[in-house]
Amino acid sequence: MDTRNPGRTMLDIPPRARVHVETLLAAQNDMGVCDAFEQYAPVGKPDAMNAPHPPKVAGIDSTVPSPAHTVAPAHTASDTSPVSPPHPPGALLQDRLAGWISDLTTLHELIERLVRTDTLSDALQELLRAGAALVGARRGLVVLEPGDGLGPDTTIGLGLARADLGHIETVPRSSLSYGRILDGLPGGDGEIAEPDLFAEDALDPRHREVAARLGYAASYALPLTSEDAGRLGAAVWLYDEPAEPGERQRHLAGLYTRYATEHLARLLEVERTRASMATMAEELLPSRLPRVAGVQLAVRHRTGPRGGGDWYDALPLPDAALGLAVGSVTGSGPSAVAAMGRLRASLRAYAVMEGEDPVAVLSDLELLLRLTEPARSATALFAYCEPALRKITLAGAGHSPPLLIGERRTEFVETSVSAPLGMLACWEAPSVELQAEPGETVLLYTDGLLHRTGDPTDRAFARLHAAAAGVPKALRRDPGAVADHVLRAVLPDGLDAGDSEEDVVLLAARFE
Repeated sequence: MDTRNPGRTMLDIPPRARVHVETLLAAQNDMGVCDAFEQYAPVGKPDAMNAPHPPKVAGIDSTVPSPAHTVAPAHTASDTSPVSPPHPPGALLQDRLAGWISDLTTLHELIERLVRTDTLSDALQELLRAGAALVGARRGLVVLEPGDGLGPDTTIGLGLARADLGHIETVPRSSLSYGRILDGLPGGDGEIAEPDLFAEDALDPRHREVAARLGYAASYALPLTSEDAGRLGAAVWLYDEPAEPGERQRHLAGLYTRYATEHLARLLEVERTRASMATMAEELLPSRLPRVAGVQLAVRHRTGPRGGGDWYDALPLPDAALGLAVGSVTGSGPSAVAAMGRLRASLRAYAVMEGEDPVAVLSDLELLLRLTEPARSATALFAYCEPALRKITLAGAGHSPPLLIGERRTEFVETSVSAPLGMLACWEAPSVELQAEPGETVLLYTDGLLHRTGDPTDRAFARLHAAAAGVPKALRRDPGAVADHVLRAVLPDGLDAGDSEEDVVLLAARFE
């Protein structure tokens, strides 16, 4: 009797399991593990269990243990065989509980690994690995094909090379289990087990040929369906020999897959949002750089996963001049992208009207920003270029100084210290004139290039200077090659392509 709660009786079951009477009732009613998982959670991780539990490989149970029930078969009155000695009280419950805990521990570990994935591709790979462990398969594939038609559509394999997936895609969809699921064909509304493909007389000849070539003889498929998001795709696991998962394995795989589908639905929305933000940002930036005599242009742009406010522009101006601009607005996400688009459009208008005076351009831009978006600030740099003279007049508002790259010098342009736009009641800063030598490149960039390094500001500037000075002479005739070299040197090991909250813009102008 539980002395803390007289109305509730407790059963003392060694070694570490304590259950309420409700659990006993569940056992007496032969409640399955999936029902138990919905109602009961494991307390900690048991050191030892009565049910066999195979060793784990890389944190995943290599097979799903079957609980060993010790209940002897019931004897009828006509049974003359010797009667087995009675089992100790609670043996049935202890055995069943051990099996539940084993299953719950396995599911807990697999789901814990799944929720740590933060990209759609990683989650799909984890789904395949966990499902293979649960159903006892070695290979598999998942086909992501959302029913709303908005994508993204992709196929990922486990133990299958890209060429193997290509061979499978040559089989008519109607003869593949995932095809029947995705196309809503008869028999495709749930799990599809094909325990012996080569024993099926109606097997498509191409499917028979591909299965023999890849060396699989059976398959088990589950739909990836979410109540809110609808059909997302299908997962298929392949067996090397004729086989199919048992009933208990199917229960565990089904339970895991249902949870995994909900996780995939959330990551799918994130992926779509990222793609939409990237598309929106690209549409707000120049579709191509202009061609202006006497100067070559190249740009490199890396957008963060949430979409940031870094931007660039290059526009022809009257009298064969060229306007170059880079900037960044505070914040990220849709509002920052929209503010970036408005700021860039406004700067283009001011540059056409008074581009020869960069200070006036930025002053007008600051006034517009302060009146229309008082809660937002921005940095910007505008350069008025006269390619025929190789003369550049520029002004910056809280922006990093340009970098001049030539055969005889690699140096930052000396600009005056100034505040970002929107920070002062009235912004103003002097302009700077620069004379470029033939073959020299002026590199404009946003602060994201420095921030992505993770270094303090002085070290980040030193890294950028060293990268620019180390551009091979053979590459200096191509501003695109110069930008690529700097980007790889400043952000090595994939930092330029990895997820980061910081956008990166490099705009290179080489004067002939």
